[in-house]
Amino acid sequence: MDLEGRVLPQAVPALLQQMARYGAHGVLLLGTTGEGPSLSLQERRAVLQAAATARAELPTGFRLLAGTGAPDLETTIALTRMAFDLGLDGVVVLPPYYFHQADEAGLMAWFTQVLNRAVPADGAFLYYHFPKMTRITPSLDWFARLKDAFPRRFVGLKDSSGDPAFAQALGACFGPALQVFTGNDRLLLHALQHHAAGAITALANLATPALRAVWEAFHQGDLEAARAAQARLSSLREVLETFPVFPPAVKALGVGLLGWPRWGVKPPLRLPEPETVRQALTRFWALNG
Repeated sequence: MDLEGRVLPQAVPALLQQMARYGAHGVLLLGTTGEGPSLSLQERRAVLQAAATARAELPTGFRLLAGTGAPDLETTIALTRMAFDLGLDGVVVLPPYYFHQADEAGLMAWFTQVLNRAVPADGAFLYYHFPKMTRITPSLDWFARLKDAFPRRFVGLKDSSGDPAFAQALGACFGPALQVFTGNDRLLLHALQHHAAGAITALANLATPALRAVWEAFHQGDLEAARAAQARLSSLREVLETFPVFPPAVKALGVGLLGWPRWGVKPPLRLPEPETVRQALTRFWALNG
């Protein structure tokens, strides 16, 4: 976005190429850091179309996921269909977070419509588990019922609960049958040790190699190196957590760390104060060499 909050789809291809060069396996567009819930349907389409068009310049296998959740069913279905129509690899869908008191039967009915009406037979659907924002925490049994109902389409979830016990419980319940991506950098190694597939985090925008180092060391069986990489990653996360909300912080820090233009945010978010950014950059550089 520009400093007035207008979406800049023309900036998407270069950003995706930069993330690929730094070692990301893919990108989630229009998630929390991408301010998806603040964008209109037309704005989201422009971003997803730009990403789909840019695919030809990205490495083979680089995954493009879209955040398509909205509080109402029909918008969620329209966004989800749009993502698949544009050729993206999958969707990450928030639950209907306004009526968060709804029971699990109601939640199942809502997601059944989303999956039946918007996700193709070979499409990849991931649940976006973010109870801090949605105040919705389905049981493991609920996830198991959703997996039983849609064994091919329900492929995984983004776990932004920040709860190590939940990450462990997911691994024990589903093993590798459900692709879990932790949303908390501090838990990457822990999650990987409990069958998680990887991470989708705000910090990955700024420190992709740090996350990749944990992932690589773990998959190479070098637990000592994985622990060392995780300690460094957790320190970087600590710097990001000095900001109250991440989307403005990521955009502000990206100017100094990655050479990004000065991008804006949508109200009600605001860019952080320059001195706060300067202090955080100093800490990032000290940790990142």
